[in-house]
Amino acid sequence: MAEADGTIWHGGDLAQAKALFPDAPEPWIDLSTGINPIPYPLPELPLSLWQRLPGAQDEAALLAAARGAYRVPDAAGIVAAPGTQILIELLPRLVEPGPVAVLGPTYGEHALAWRKAGMALREIAKRDEAGDARVVVLVNPNNPDGRLVGRAELSALAQSLAARDGLLVIDEAFVDFTPEASLIPELPPATLVLRSFGKTYGLAGLRLGFAIGEPVLTGRLRAALGPWAVAGPALHVGACALADKAWLDNARIDRTRDAARLDALLAPRGDVVGGTALFRLLETRDAAALFAHLGRGGIYARRFQHDAARLRFGLPGDETSWTRLAAALASFTPDEGPHARRAGTQRPGHD
Repeated sequence: MAEADGTIWHGGDLAQAKALFPDAPEPWIDLSTGINPIPYPLPELPLSLWQRLPGAQDEAALLAAARGAYRVPDAAGIVAAPGTQILIELLPRLVEPGPVAVLGPTYGEHALAWRKAGMALREIAKRDEAGDARVVVLVNPNNPDGRLVGRAELSALAQSLAARDGLLVIDEAFVDFTPEASLIPELPPATLVLRSFGKTYGLAGLRLGFAIGEPVLTGRLRAALGPWAVAGPALHVGACALADKAWLDNARIDRTRDAARLDALLAPRGDVVGGTALFRLLETRDAAALFAHLGRGGIYARRFQHDAARLRFGLPGDETSWTRLAAALASFTPDEGPHARRAGTQRPGHD
């Protein structure tokens, strides 16, 4: 959800954290995102990648690796983009004006993109509230609670939308560590799936994302993106990483273990109500005070406009960070005075 002025809070803005807590110790521990803190090891990049425009062969290598990693059917189309966000912005171009339903609360940019395009948008809490929507958008697993919708239910929804010339959009940004939940291998008609590279591989700054669906849909997205949409270094790194199944398998095991470790730290402070292997969601009546307490200790958690009783925590990236988080959580007392309330309710541009 957005503020009245359209502002959406996001994680990862340490400038905002420093403005809220100017006396916090350095270095900051940023737990406000769902990005893998242990990134894929960058391969050596030939200088030529920086000196020439991206080539067709480079893009073809990336798309071939993505097809294999995401188990894309041969008949389906796939397009690469400089991050999933630009694809979200382009989605309204794929359909005629009509009612749109976004299953929420979820990543706020989905609803905002359709609103900016002038579509009649409804944010719904249950899938059966979609009604006559021509487009249904959902994140699976959901951000921030990790909610999963089963493949059979998604396929049935896609079939009903196809019957009225509609579209199902599934954002699978956090599905890499639960590949059995992905709808891509059995891609039904009238379905477009988004995949994000940077979160799982810990390289969000690379800006790389994909859309998979019927070739007519991905072709229109490709045309809207124009030539050389993805930078040469991103094509190269993405192709290497997506072909490295062993790294992904090991990362899945390690991050799943880390998520369980984080649950154990958070449990004494409230209820861990969901998440994925890359983030956990804590519900507590003391969320504002806990956010402020951690912030004063140089630890930045993710709070939410739609629910002041929840905080999302990404994974610490090293033992020093784990130790600092454990100590900060252990030293927290709920009643920390008016400063905690102010920090918990102040409205930033992003958080």
